[in-house]
Amino acid sequence: MDAFTAGILQRIRNTEAVLDRARASGDDYLVDVEQAELEDLQRLASEYGVEVGAVRA
Repeated sequence: MDAFTAGILQRIRNTEAVLDRARASGDDYLVDVEQAELEDLQRLASEYGVEVGAVRA
C-alpha cells in the first residue's frame, strides 16, 4: 500500500470515529461538519481508485 492510500484510509477512519462520537453526543453541527469531510474524503479516494468499502473493519 502506498503512502497516499494509507493516508487517505487513515483520514477516513479518523473522520468516521469523530463522526460516531459527534452522533453519540448529539452535536448536530459537528455531525454535519464531519459528514461533509467524510464525503469529501470518499470522493477523493474514488477519484484515485482507492477502495474504501471496508475501512471501518
